[in-house]
Amino acid sequence: MKSSVIIFPGSNCDRDMDVALKKFGFKNQMIWHNDRSIPKSDLIVLPGGFSYGDYLRCGSIASKSKIIKSVIDFANSGGLVLGICNGFQILTETNLLPGILQRNKYLNFICSNVFVKIKDKNNKYFKNIKKDILELHIAHNEGNYFCSEQELRSLEDNNQIAVTYCNSKGIENDEINPNGAIKNIAGIFNKTKNVLGMMPHPERMIDRCLSGEDGSLFFENLLGNLK
Repeated sequence: MKSSVIIFPGSNCDRDMDVALKKFGFKNQMIWHNDRSIPKSDLIVLPGGFSYGDYLRCGSIASKSKIIKSVIDFANSGGLVLGICNGFQILTETNLLPGILQRNKYLNFICSNVFVKIKDKNNKYFKNIKKDILELHIAHNEGNYFCSEQELRSLEDNNQIAVTYCNSKGIENDEINPNGAIKNIAGIFNKTKNVLGMMPHPERMIDRCLSGEDGSLFFENLLGNLK
């Protein structure tokens, strides 16, 4: 399976994602934001970081990059597009995903491990995954997901909420919510579930020496579902 990771000025998780994808069997290629086309791929990844220094709004300038038209065309044709952290922010700025990512509730940068509950497995990202609750890592200042009441109803009605913040037992409440995100939302799909944006970083949890291996389950499962 072939994957492409898009690099923007200020990306800082592009190499982490490259290592993770290759570790689990993807033939990955790194694509510069100023390119206009993407080589044949089974998966496109918008990585975490601080594209363009997060000026204006997180992901706003990156969403106007030359490469983005090819990303949108790929997604609209049914191709898998994964946005992690800043990548999630970029996906909302391109309107591939609804809603916005705001400043964290207490206006602080958060860097910690969290538990997330998988809410829907009827998709290539989570189908057949061995766990319902994953321990992943977050590192963001603007991870507070928000959308209109109408958008939220649509997300719920179409099972587009992908993962939510919870504790190790799967309990969801305001105390567990790290950033104030509406309904504890940590990640969402588009309506056809080929586009996934989420704040947690699976690529940071692929080795026991890196504090956990639940990210390995995500990548192994994704590759298996693409074969």
